Amino acid sequence: MKTKKTNLATPVAAGIAAMLLAGCAVGPDYARPQLNLPERYTSSPPASKEAEGVPLARLSPELDVPAQWWQAFRSEPLNALVTQSLAGNPTIEAADAALRAAQENEAADRAAFWPSVALGYSPTRQRVASAVASPVSSNASLYTLHTAQVTVSYTPDVFGGTRRQVEGAKAETEVQRFESLAAKLTLSSNVVTTAITEASLRAQQAATLKIIAGQKEVLQAYRRQLALGQAAPADVDAQEAALAATEATLPPLDRQLAQQRNLLATLAGRFPSQGVEARFDLDALQLPTELPLTLPSSLVEHRPDVRAAEAQLKSASAAIGVAVAARLPNVTLGVNSYGSSAYKLSDLFKASSLFWTVAASVTQPIFDGGALKHREAAARASFDQAAAQYRATVLAAFQDVANTLEAIDADTRALQAAVKAERAASQSLARTQAQVRLGDASALSLRIAQQAQQQALLNLVQARALRLTDAAALFQALGGGWWNAPQAAIVSSSSISPASP
Repeated sequence: MKTKKTNLATPVAAGIAAMLLAGCAVGPDYARPQLNLPERYTSSPPASKEAEGVPLARLSPELDVPAQWWQAFRSEPLNALVTQSLAGNPTIEAADAALRAAQENEAADRAAFWPSVALGYSPTRQRVASAVASPVSSNASLYTLHTAQVTVSYTPDVFGGTRRQVEGAKAETEVQRFESLAAKLTLSSNVVTTAITEASLRAQQAATLKIIAGQKEVLQAYRRQLALGQAAPADVDAQEAALAATEATLPPLDRQLAQQRNLLATLAGRFPSQGVEARFDLDALQLPTELPLTLPSSLVEHRPDVRAAEAQLKSASAAIGVAVAARLPNVTLGVNSYGSSAYKLSDLFKASSLFWTVAASVTQPIFDGGALKHREAAARASFDQAAAQYRATVLAAFQDVANTLEAIDADTRALQAAVKAERAASQSLARTQAQVRLGDASALSLRIAQQAQQQALLNLVQARALRLTDAAALFQALGGGWWNAPQAAIVSSSSISPASP
């Protein structure tokens, strides 16, 4: 009798054909929500105008945010410190590691598009009683059985559940990518603003020391007048009290400066005792003559926090498709076993030793107490939550830019007023000091003039620092210019296409 040879390729080909007949992905395709963005950030144009000694930083819609925006302050020590911080800060290392983990998880999910293949080999040595010895031809009671087989299984993505799962994994990778960018933007902004604060504190120290020197000079004049009988002891006591009060303001400045130095070291990934080499002075930091002001329609593309929130929304959209697919039939195709079994290793791959099994299965959930239905409803609710969070993030981003623009305008006018106040207070103090030397001014008049000049000088220093801080805040509020970096191409896409093998 002739044995009919079965061709294994036929069922395998049929299985492959079924794989290629995968349908469309269930669930919604992601579309960015309509936001009706405004044409401007603030309700009114800036009120500040050019003033003598206080140049305006022009806001230019044509000017884009540079990737290394901190270089706009023209400080090489600052540039070096930001670079060191981005390379050594552990928060950045953690964000980058989270991104790598998300990328690996995405790659792992993509593996579901391909068949899984397993190879097995099982040699068995067995002894049986002589009465039932096998094989019969040799009547052996001790023999070895060699079995080698290949198992192939594949779950075709008939309803697109796997594609939606990979789409969600890709969105999670985007989330981590933009959170990494946001961490780098936050770090660079913190380094810049901390450096500006250090420079401001050093300037306040210098101003206070200048005031102390002037007060000491006046005190010596009072003492000379007291020796000549031209001043009362109360005048000397009052001036000594004023000097002591001014000197008492130095330790808090020293403390704040030391804390800022510790913060800079920590931001750079160092222990406070290690410190940083750079020292920052207010005169060495230049205010940019032009500041970027990108269009409101670009803000949702440029802010890392907004892009991360949108990626969360994409992930939530994909999760709906995964939940819907879980309620539909699940098809599995496979070669359950294809192999050879023989008593001799040399006979293992002969035609007479071959065996195979091809199988397919379809599983349809019938009753689960409504669990899958509720999971789908939960996925849709999570999407609504992510959509609301996305809109809230966009609103916060616009508020951030608007607040910064208002601060730039108000602080420009404050600096203009501080310049005038310091000039007037210095002139008043100089006249009063001259009158004191001539014995024509009272101690009370001098103390009032000294206090006014001291406060005006400190206000001027703080106003100058605020303008620099406002510029840094604007660069941060507009997104930090990451899209102009060479690697920006990998994150410039604002949509996720359906995943495919």
